[in-house]
Amino acid sequence: MANMKQPRFKQCRRLGLNVCGHPKAMNRAKPGTSRADKKLSTYGIQLLEKQRLRAYYGVLEKQFRRYVDKAQKSKEVTGEALVKLLECRLDNMVYRMGFAKSIRQARQMVVHKHILVNGQKVNRPSYGIKVGDTITLTEKSMNIQMYKDVFEENDLATLPYIEKDMEKRAATLIKMPEREEIPIQIEEHLVVEFYSSR
Repeated sequence: MANMKQPRFKQCRRLGLNVCGHPKAMNRAKPGTSRADKKLSTYGIQLLEKQRLRAYYGVLEKQFRRYVDKAQKSKEVTGEALVKLLECRLDNMVYRMGFAKSIRQARQMVVHKHILVNGQKVNRPSYGIKVGDTITLTEKSMNIQMYKDVFEENDLATLPYIEKDMEKRAATLIKMPEREEIPIQIEEHLVVEFYSSR
Protein backbone atom coordinates (compact mmCIF):
# COMPACT_ATOMS: atom_id res chain seq x y z
CA MET A 1 0.00 0.00 0.00
CA ALA A 2 1.48 3.33 -1.08
CA ASN A 3 1.42 6.16 1.42
CA MET A 4 3.14 9.40 2.35
CA LYS A 5 6.24 8.65 4.44
CA GLN A 6 8.12 11.95 4.75
CA PRO A 7 8.77 13.39 8.24
CA ARG A 8 5.50 14.90 9.48
CA PHE A 9 6.85 17.96 11.32
CA LYS A 10 9.18 18.88 8.46
CA GLN A 11 6.25 18.64 6.06
CA CYS A 12 4.14 20.92 8.28
CA ARG A 13 6.89 23.54 8.43
CA ARG A 14 7.37 23.40 4.66
CA LEU A 15 3.64 23.81 4.01
CA GLY A 16 3.29 26.50 6.70
CA LEU A 17 0.33 24.69 8.28
CA ASN A 18 -0.12 22.04 10.96
CA VAL A 19 -1.53 19.35 8.65
CA CYS A 20 -0.70 16.40 10.93
CA GLY A 21 -2.60 17.71 13.98
CA HIS A 22 0.27 17.23 16.45
CA PRO A 23 0.48 20.05 19.02
CA LYS A 24 4.29 20.32 18.64
CA ALA A 25 4.40 20.16 14.85
CA MET A 26 5.07 23.89 14.34
CA ASN A 27 7.36 24.47 17.35
CA ARG A 28 10.47 24.85 15.19
CA ALA A 29 8.76 26.86 12.46
CA LYS A 30 10.55 30.14 11.76
CA PRO A 31 9.82 32.95 9.29
CA GLY A 32 11.09 31.92 5.87
CA THR A 33 10.90 28.15 6.44
CA SER A 34 7.50 27.82 4.76
CA ARG A 35 6.82 28.04 1.06
CA ALA A 36 3.91 30.31 2.02
CA ASP A 37 6.45 32.89 3.26
CA LYS A 38 7.84 33.32 -0.23
CA LYS A 39 6.32 35.35 -3.03
CA LEU A 40 4.26 32.88 -5.05
CA SER A 41 2.60 33.09 -8.44
CA THR A 42 -1.10 32.27 -8.81
CA TYR A 43 -0.10 28.76 -9.86
CA GLY A 44 2.22 28.47 -6.83
CA ILE A 45 -0.57 29.48 -4.42
CA GLN A 46 -2.94 26.93 -5.96
CA LEU A 47 -0.27 24.21 -5.87
CA LEU A 48 0.53 24.90 -2.22
CA GLU A 49 -3.14 24.67 -1.26
CA LYS A 50 -3.48 21.38 -3.14
CA GLN A 51 -0.43 19.96 -1.34
CA ARG A 52 -1.85 21.07 2.02
CA LEU A 53 -5.16 19.32 1.37
CA ARG A 54 -3.40 16.15 0.23
CA ALA A 55 -1.21 16.22 3.33
CA TYR A 56 -4.19 16.62 5.69
CA TYR A 57 -5.62 13.31 4.48
CA GLY A 58 -2.38 11.53 3.53
CA VAL A 59 -3.50 10.87 -0.04
CA LEU A 60 -1.10 10.42 -2.95
CA GLU A 61 -1.49 12.38 -6.19
CA LYS A 62 -3.03 9.67 -8.39
CA GLN A 63 -5.74 8.85 -5.86
CA PHE A 64 -6.29 12.53 -5.05
CA ARG A 65 -6.93 13.21 -8.75
CA ARG A 66 -9.65 10.53 -8.73
CA TYR A 67 -11.33 12.31 -5.81
CA VAL A 68 -11.20 15.60 -7.76
CA ASP A 69 -12.79 13.93 -10.82
CA LYS A 70 -15.53 12.45 -8.63
CA ALA A 71 -16.19 15.81 -6.95
CA GLN A 72 -16.47 17.53 -10.34
CA LYS A 73 -19.30 15.14 -11.27
CA SER A 74 -21.14 15.92 -8.03
CA LYS A 75 -24.15 18.24 -7.91
CA GLU A 76 -22.54 20.14 -5.02
CA VAL A 77 -19.94 22.88 -5.21
CA THR A 78 -16.83 21.00 -6.40
CA GLY A 79 -14.51 22.18 -3.62
CA GLU A 80 -16.93 21.30 -0.85
CA ALA A 81 -17.73 17.93 -2.44
CA LEU A 82 -13.99 17.16 -2.61
CA VAL A 83 -13.42 17.93 1.08
CA LYS A 84 -16.46 15.85 2.09
CA LEU A 85 -15.27 12.86 0.06
CA LEU A 86 -11.87 13.00 1.75
CA GLU A 87 -13.40 13.54 5.19
CA CYS A 88 -15.53 10.39 4.83
CA ARG A 89 -12.61 8.08 4.07
CA LEU A 90 -12.45 5.22 6.57
CA ASP A 91 -8.94 6.02 7.82
CA ASN A 92 -9.92 9.65 8.45
CA MET A 93 -13.14 8.66 10.22
CA VAL A 94 -11.21 6.27 12.49
CA TYR A 95 -9.01 9.26 13.40
CA ARG A 96 -11.86 11.76 13.81
CA MET A 97 -13.87 9.34 15.95
CA GLY A 98 -10.98 9.03 18.39
CA PHE A 99 -9.78 5.48 17.76
CA ALA A 100 -6.31 6.74 16.78
CA LYS A 101 -4.04 9.67 17.66
CA SER A 102 -3.12 10.40 14.05
CA ILE A 103 -4.31 9.60 10.57
CA ARG A 104 -1.22 7.45 10.06
CA GLN A 105 -2.05 5.35 13.10
CA ALA A 106 -5.67 5.13 11.90
CA ARG A 107 -4.54 3.87 8.50
CA GLN A 108 -2.35 1.23 10.12
CA MET A 109 -5.25 0.07 12.30
CA VAL A 110 -7.47 -0.30 9.23
CA VAL A 111 -4.86 -2.19 7.19
CA HIS A 112 -4.11 -4.52 10.12
CA LYS A 113 -7.83 -5.35 10.41
CA HIS A 114 -8.50 -3.85 13.84
CA ILE A 115 -11.60 -2.00 12.57
CA LEU A 116 -15.16 -3.11 11.86
CA VAL A 117 -17.68 -1.14 9.79
CA ASN A 118 -21.23 -2.24 10.63
CA GLY A 119 -19.80 -5.43 12.11
CA GLN A 120 -17.73 -6.31 9.02
CA LYS A 121 -13.93 -6.16 8.77
CA VAL A 122 -12.76 -3.56 6.28
CA ASN A 123 -9.06 -3.13 5.55
CA ARG A 124 -9.20 -0.44 2.84
CA PRO A 125 -8.27 3.02 4.19
CA SER A 126 -10.05 4.67 1.23
CA TYR A 127 -13.37 2.93 1.95
CA GLY A 128 -16.13 5.57 1.91
CA ILE A 129 -18.15 5.84 5.11
CA LYS A 130 -21.84 6.62 4.62
CA VAL A 131 -24.38 8.22 6.97
CA GLY A 132 -25.51 5.63 9.52
CA ASP A 133 -22.32 3.54 9.33
CA THR A 134 -20.97 2.50 12.73
CA ILE A 135 -17.27 1.93 13.35
CA THR A 136 -15.98 -0.25 16.18
CA LEU A 137 -12.85 -2.12 17.16
CA THR A 138 -12.75 -5.86 16.61
CA GLU A 139 -13.43 -7.96 19.71
CA LYS A 140 -9.74 -8.86 19.99
CA SER A 141 -8.63 -5.24 19.58
CA MET A 142 -11.00 -4.04 22.33
CA ASN A 143 -8.76 -5.86 24.80
CA ILE A 144 -5.65 -3.96 23.72
CA GLN A 145 -5.03 -1.39 26.44
CA MET A 146 -3.47 1.20 24.11
CA TYR A 147 -6.60 1.31 21.93
CA LYS A 148 -8.84 1.53 24.99
CA ASP A 149 -6.85 4.45 26.39
CA VAL A 150 -6.74 6.34 23.10
CA PHE A 151 -10.52 6.03 22.58
CA GLU A 152 -11.33 7.14 26.12
CA GLU A 153 -8.87 10.03 26.22
CA ASN A 154 -9.23 11.32 22.68
CA ASP A 155 -11.44 14.41 22.56
CA LEU A 156 -11.41 14.84 18.77
CA ALA A 157 -14.80 13.18 18.44
CA THR A 158 -16.78 16.24 19.49
CA LEU A 159 -17.70 16.96 15.88
CA PRO A 160 -21.42 17.48 15.15
CA TYR A 161 -21.50 14.76 12.49
CA ILE A 162 -20.11 12.05 14.79
CA GLU A 163 -21.88 10.30 17.66
CA LYS A 164 -19.63 8.42 20.06
CA ASP A 165 -20.72 5.53 22.32
CA MET A 166 -18.12 5.25 25.09
CA GLU A 167 -19.66 2.12 26.62
CA LYS A 168 -19.63 0.10 23.38
CA ARG A 169 -16.44 1.77 22.11
CA ALA A 170 -18.22 2.64 18.90
CA ALA A 171 -18.88 5.75 16.84
CA THR A 172 -21.40 6.53 14.10
CA LEU A 173 -21.49 9.02 11.24
CA ILE A 174 -24.90 10.55 11.96
CA LYS A 175 -24.99 13.04 9.07
CA MET A 176 -22.89 14.27 6.19
CA PRO A 177 -20.47 16.91 7.45
CA GLU A 178 -21.02 20.51 6.42
CA ARG A 179 -17.91 22.23 5.07
CA GLU A 180 -17.74 24.68 8.00
CA GLU A 181 -17.82 21.75 10.47
CA ILE A 182 -14.74 20.05 9.03
CA PRO A 183 -11.70 21.12 11.09
CA ILE A 184 -9.19 21.91 8.34
CA GLN A 185 -7.79 25.27 7.22
CA ILE A 186 -8.04 25.02 3.45
CA GLU A 187 -9.28 27.25 0.65
CA GLU A 188 -10.56 24.38 -1.46
CA HIS A 189 -11.61 26.62 -4.36
CA LEU A 190 -7.88 27.12 -5.07
CA VAL A 191 -7.46 23.35 -5.39
CA VAL A 192 -10.32 23.21 -7.91
CA GLU A 193 -8.79 26.13 -9.84
CA PHE A 194 -5.44 24.30 -9.89
CA TYR A 195 -6.95 21.32 -11.70
CA SER A 196 -9.26 23.43 -13.88
CA SER A 197 -6.33 25.40 -15.30
CA ARG A 198 -4.37 22.30 -16.34
